[in-house]
Amino acid sequence: MTPRQIRQFNHDLLKWFHEKGRSLPWRETNNPYYIWVSEIMLQQTQVNTVIPYYNRFISRFPTLHALAEAQEESVLKSWEGLGYYSRARNLQKGVREVAEKYNGQVPDDKDKLLSIHGIGPYTAGALLSIAFSEPEPAVDGNVMRVMSRIFLIDDDIAKAKAKKEFENVVQELIAEADPRAFNQSLMDLGAMICHPKNPECPECPVRNHCRAYDEGVQTEYPVKSGKAKPKTADYAVLLISDSEGKILIEQRPDSGLLAGLWQFPMIGESEGGKAAVQKLAGEKIGQSVHLTKESFTHTHRFSHLVWNLSLYSGVICDPIIPGERQEWLPVSELEKRPFPVSHQKVIDWLKKNRRNDT
Repeated sequence: MTPRQIRQFNHDLLKWFHEKGRSLPWRETNNPYYIWVSEIMLQQTQVNTVIPYYNRFISRFPTLHALAEAQEESVLKSWEGLGYYSRARNLQKGVREVAEKYNGQVPDDKDKLLSIHGIGPYTAGALLSIAFSEPEPAVDGNVMRVMSRIFLIDDDIAKAKAKKEFENVVQELIAEADPRAFNQSLMDLGAMICHPKNPECPECPVRNHCRAYDEGVQTEYPVKSGKAKPKTADYAVLLISDSEGKILIEQRPDSGLLAGLWQFPMIGESEGGKAAVQKLAGEKIGQSVHLTKESFTHTHRFSHLVWNLSLYSGVICDPIIPGERQEWLPVSELEKRPFPVSHQKVIDWLKKNRRNDT
């Protein structure tokens, strides 16, 4: 684009944004801590899902120091149901670095931001532009989709080297605009108009600048190589109760998938059916138990993995001593522990079907 075309593009985009952009709670502040929280929550999660979590999280941890000093389990509990729990841990680690190194003040320097745990180029760009009004690109998948269509960029967005090309394009545009509004306007354009499969081109404020629209090839962009098919794993979830109605739960390892969250014991469900599950369950809890296969099933999808869960229940008369990462809890106290969504479904089923439990 020529300088004149850039100015016109920015004018058209920002005029639309100021008239029709989304009203979001984190846009009502320049507080970099609040913006940081929102950006981490928004990763791989829809805006409407994030809003109530963001409001509750900020109410629970209203300052950077409050989050830095919080117990990890209370942070995970506040994040419960939002998924991708490593985001919460990385956010808290980064916040603790800022509290220690920068006296609780989020730095406005790109190199310093990138040195903080959990902050990558996109989050750094978002903080610099939105919180500090610095002309820094914040390029994610939505922005690459918009830019690839406007400029007919054929680079494969699944490849890391392509992101630099998009950052260069945005850098040229943002230099002539209000950085805070510009990056947010691109986010809104991607979310509200320039959809992946059915872009609403007649409503687009910058369609006169869009080369893909001119050539009628909007749906062919962005260019993206195929993802690997997610792996599938079948698990039996063990709902083991003692004579007092307490339920056995266990804490997942401190690293890896859903690290540190609590769950009901799980074992791989093999082709041996119920008999095989019963044998493995006895080995896992250290005591034989008669299991009943319940009607409850649940499929939970991660980005790279699919869990197919079946529920087996059983009662043991002589309570076992819980292991290092295990506990016996009444049903009424399960909500005190952070559980992944898949196991929250089990809790819901339990409350509906075992009303006499304590």
